[in-house]
Amino acid sequence: MRKTELTNRMLCDAVAEMAQGLINADLGGGVVKKRIGLAGRGKRGGARILVATNKGDRWFFIFGFEKNERANVADDELDALQDIAAQLLAQKNRQLDEAVKDGSLQEICDDNKDQD
Repeated sequence: MRKTELTNRMLCDAVAEMAQGLINADLGGGVVKKRIGLAGRGKRGGARILVATNKGDRWFFIFGFEKNERANVADDELDALQDIAAQLLAQKNRQLDEAVKDGSLQEICDDNKDQD
């Protein structure tokens, strides 16, 4: 996404909604799509995020785009995102902790960190 005002707080709020079942589309292979409202555009004209998830305790932001930039992801892009989702969801907690520590992954929605 180009310079978009998508914040960690917005991502955390989206995950909270999705955890309650408010998912806009299940794209298969552990990838779901959620609309995110942007200032002055609301959810319909805002951003779309794609998240790798087991719909339980694992939620990984993997791709995002503004609705005015593109309508959706191409089939080959979705295939690649589903491969990424499978890899992320197969990781053990210890491996995820190491990835956060070495900077390969960035953790958000951590109560000990700033959410903006």
